[in-house]
Amino acid sequence: MRLIDSLATTPAMAEVFSDTSLLRAMLDFEAALARAEARTGVISHAAAEAIDRAASAELFDVGKLAKDSLRAGTLAIPLVKALTERVRAVDQEGARFVHWGATSQDVADTAIVLLLRRASMVLAADHARLHVALRRLSEEHSNTVMLGRTLLQPAPPVTFGLKAAGWFGALRRGWARLEAAFEDAMILEFGGASGTLAALGERGVAVGAALAEELKLRNPEAPWHAHRDRLAAVISGCGIYTGSLGKMARDIALLMQGEVGEAAEAGSEGRGGSSTMPHKRNPTGCSLALAAASRVPGLVAGYLAGMAQEHERGAGGWQAEWTTVARVMEDTALALASMAEVAEGLRVDAPRMRANIDRTRGVIFAERAMILLGAELGRDAAHQLLEQATERTIESGRRLKDVIADLPEASRVLSKAQIDNLESPEAYLGSAEVFRQQLLAP
Repeated sequence: MRLIDSLATTPAMAEVFSDTSLLRAMLDFEAALARAEARTGVISHAAAEAIDRAASAELFDVGKLAKDSLRAGTLAIPLVKALTERVRAVDQEGARFVHWGATSQDVADTAIVLLLRRASMVLAADHARLHVALRRLSEEHSNTVMLGRTLLQPAPPVTFGLKAAGWFGALRRGWARLEAAFEDAMILEFGGASGTLAALGERGVAVGAALAEELKLRNPEAPWHAHRDRLAAVISGCGIYTGSLGKMARDIALLMQGEVGEAAEAGSEGRGGSSTMPHKRNPTGCSLALAAASRVPGLVAGYLAGMAQEHERGAGGWQAEWTTVARVMEDTALALASMAEVAEGLRVDAPRMRANIDRTRGVIFAERAMILLGAELGRDAAHQLLEQATERTIESGRRLKDVIADLPEASRVLSKAQIDNLESPEAYLGSAEVFRQQLLAP
């Protein structure tokens, strides 16, 4: 992993999109193509075996391939040339059939699909971690009351269990969409020059079916060189999923603010510290996830902008995709792994949550008082009365329930028990627990 990428990917996803991994995916295509053509009688088994043996990524000069691909406009051309030379060194006849009937984009697109299959497994493992951790947090804190916050201001209470279930629900929905998009994208690209496999005559369809089987990919109805919708769905799905990770990260980072102090990432060696302030515990995991979530939307937009490709095969559109796909996968992996670690170690300060409710001196229960009074006084009159009571509470430093108790209009409507219980957060949670359970339901 390069230093410049150290805050933009994970080791596992960096390996998926490493030089060796990419070369292996492309060479896997070439070797599988040779085997498929031998199975269908297009080339000899001896030629296929020679191509298969030569298609080892470790045998190729990455630096030279990179330099030559810039001249060729695609990595496939110098790679096929280098593979042909390696085959020729051991089998002159077999060298004639390297890349037989295929085109550069067949190799490039199928390689990306093969890399996406590996990428989906990396993401799935971390999603499973996050899924378990969020469910546990929600269950453990089903009764932990905390301030609701709307427009960043104190609002009637919620539970931390409901907040965690909200993250859980959004990420579960996002993963279901992304998983379906990955599955739909696990499809072979094999069309030859113009997407007709004309070079293979009547055997084109049979070779395609055998090739898909060799690579364990689905065989499409037809080649899809200029139709990028399946890959676009994966990229868009990552954008939505990473956005939900970013929302979770934003919430937790705000809860970690010193003035709030309701949650904290787990501290560990080299994690969350400051280069100058020894007292700090920074939201490191959240910051990494937020950085990724800020980058992905632009990458998604860039991918979608490249979908309008010309005729049977476009110029520039598919060539632009490799770096975009890699960046989106790496950013998604970074955000996901970061938030899985955060969720697994998150420290929730329930006493501080209740203390922050108490610090409002009851003004967050003005809505509750208005509803109780509104049944008798009417909503408008009750709303006006509570505005005045709230202002007096703020100005005097008293509690809202004590101010209300002094108001004749209120005390003749509300009983002493109602006023005494007015500021109990547990008594004003509405359907929070129902919603929490519904979000976690299988």
